[in-house]
Amino acid sequence: MTHDHDLVLRPTPAQTEAALNSPPGRNGGDLVVETLAGLGATTVFGLPGQHALGMFDALRRSDLTYVGLRVENNAGFAADAYGRITGEAAPLLLSTGPGALTSLAALQEAAAASAPVLAISSQIPRAGLGGGRHGYLHELPDQAASFRGVVKSVHTVRSQSQIPSAIAAAWKSALTVPHGPVWVEIPQDVLLDATSLPVVTALDATPEELVPRPELTAVAADLLSKAARPAVVAGGGVVRADASGKLLALAERLNAPVVTTFGGKGAFPWEHPLSLQSWLEDRHTTDFLEDADVLLVVGSGLGELSSNYHTFKPRGRVIQIEADLGKLESNHPALGIHADARLALQALLETVDERADEGAADRVREVLAKVRDRIAAQELTLEQDVLASVRRALPAGSPSFWDMTILAYWAWSAFDAKAPNAMHSAQGAGGLGYGFPAALGAAAADRTRPVLAVSGDGGALYSIAELATARQYDLNVTWLIVDDGGYGILREYMTDAFGQATATELTRPDYVALAESFGVPGVRTTPENLETDLSNVLAQPGPSVVVLPAVLRMFAPTHLA
Repeated sequence: MTHDHDLVLRPTPAQTEAALNSPPGRNGGDLVVETLAGLGATTVFGLPGQHALGMFDALRRSDLTYVGLRVENNAGFAADAYGRITGEAAPLLLSTGPGALTSLAALQEAAAASAPVLAISSQIPRAGLGGGRHGYLHELPDQAASFRGVVKSVHTVRSQSQIPSAIAAAWKSALTVPHGPVWVEIPQDVLLDATSLPVVTALDATPEELVPRPELTAVAADLLSKAARPAVVAGGGVVRADASGKLLALAERLNAPVVTTFGGKGAFPWEHPLSLQSWLEDRHTTDFLEDADVLLVVGSGLGELSSNYHTFKPRGRVIQIEADLGKLESNHPALGIHADARLALQALLETVDERADEGAADRVREVLAKVRDRIAAQELTLEQDVLASVRRALPAGSPSFWDMTILAYWAWSAFDAKAPNAMHSAQGAGGLGYGFPAALGAAAADRTRPVLAVSGDGGALYSIAELATARQYDLNVTWLIVDDGGYGILREYMTDAFGQATATELTRPDYVALAESFGVPGVRTTPENLETDLSNVLAQPGPSVVVLPAVLRMFAPTHLA
């Protein structure tokens, strides 16, 4: 009789031979790259540093593709985008102290957006660990403490034998929903010391599934089936779970209008008769959602931006499906279902009744008409024309990455992503400099299609060094820089609040000449020529820059009233 605990995994003959014939010249860094390859990684991002040289030396003995950026934070943004596009944990190799700490803002964005990033950093030698002051270069009393409040999990390695297990555990953590960044740190001497350990082969780090409790989905299905005015808010969790098809089927079965959050762009077809699109910063949409007697929120925590700056006050019953336990019922009481969006939607599809409602599409048209009238009354033709030109120029299957800039704020509400997982921004944490390095990461993930990055001139200055990266790796990214001479959105905020702006005006370079100095073609355009110029450069392989001098305005907010 065989019991489960009697079962062991026996190595294959090939694995046994590899173990008995460990190649010479390997170090702890080889164990890192072998583990990554065994987990299925193909591309790594990062920046070398003195303590991390063991890992980077090992890269030349591996088949991993390395994409090196010029600033650690930008490397983090590139890994974030690679993780969003592929759904894989993107390895990010960093060095100790300043190099590691420079990545914090990017890891915060990855955490806020649930992007799987596997950050692997060096540490000071083992003799220096423990909080003493030994005077090592880059020394911190507790480097991991700087990351513990940002990432999903922290893993500190103290011996070479721990490397495969620690990285595999981190990989599994990054890819278990909710996805997110994780932190592994390995002392310099552990990476540099020669190793006689066998070559690392395939590892099993399969992420756990987060299955909904059936009694909760049964109650949710009953509420939705009997609702008079159901509505759906679809967040980024729907996109990350690849659940857009299930959402569409459920919405059509219920005849329930759907609004997507800014992180959930593309989760529901933009022109569908039940689509309220993404006008969440609009009181007409807020009123409509408040009037729902049953509101299904899938893959969203209904945070500040998704709740029209917390002015949304639901009057009906809320059902919230959310993989992040910390977001479940954090803003509104609800029937909380802690689950992956795909699995929960499938459970609802299997149990919900078909619901007739011939007036649902009419109610959606009425809301969108009110939104259009509100925007039309503000004389914002330039802004709408620029955004429409970008949409027409960008191929439908190409992803776009948006920095924190006025045109991106417009895009959150008014841009048709055309497909799930096609539009991304830094609205999770809200830091500057995301758009261009993130687009580089997406281009490294898929070289078959052009990628668009959109920045303001202020955000662009965070990322100029990565023009060298784009050229070095010939990445197919077109960078649209909207040049308004400063931090445009902060200028507008301060003028509205205080009557004048302070510290928002910037001396900036000639972006076209600067791009060309890196060997990247540059074009200066106008609002009238934007569509043509952008279309032309997107059709050309390799990196390019398009500069649009224009002062754009935001539409008036509705939450302040």
